Amino acid sequence: MELKVCHLYPELLNLYGDSGNIAALIHIGKRLGLGVSVERVTLGDRKSLAGYDLIFIGGGQDSEQRLIAPEIKAFRGAELRAAARDGVVILGICGGYQLLGNYYETLGGEKLGFSGTVDFYTKAAEKRAVGTLRFRCFPKSGGISVRGFENHSGRTYLGREVSPLGAVTEGVGNNGDGGEGVRFLNVFGTYSHGPLLPNNPELCELILKTAEMR
Repeated sequence: MELKVCHLYPELLNLYGDSGNIAALIHIGKRLGLGVSVERVTLGDRKSLAGYDLIFIGGGQDSEQRLIAPEIKAFRGAELRAAARDGVVILGICGGYQLLGNYYETLGGEKLGFSGTVDFYTKAAEKRAVGTLRFRCFPKSGGISVRGFENHSGRTYLGREVSPLGAVTEGVGNNGDGGEGVRFLNVFGTYSHGPLLPNNPELCELILKTAEMR
């Protein structure tokens, strides 16, 4: 079987070597007997997101998110929400994670509208969360222990019907409340860099198998 992967906004969201996550999907997919084909979809590209098995959105700073916000709210948001409802696997890391929510509120109180794929929002904080990030995924996501690092000023607050991806064992995570990331349907979001998937092959396998079985 071949999985079709969309790498969304790779020219803007590639903080801390996020291309390594794509390399891990290809390498570990091959080990699992899965072919993985990757297509890059850049800002301004009107290619449909329909037909993909997995959509990956990497990390970026506030400046990149500001550039993406108008498009992802007005155009890509509807596609991402439809993909999530259809069971497509979506993986967002750091800035890409934040873009899956409803909005980002800057320190000055400006709200940047995002995709609304999952019910959560992010607010900028004066103090950055920087350092080692470790968490254990909840049973829905295999109970996998994840290691990486975080570097974000945003504090993310999940909606009532939305669950974290896991519980923090070291670091800040979403907002210091003990939760890290999000898992909603087949949508995965996390603040963990590293890159995430090469350093956590068990999580990479889970994501690939989830995409295969959807």
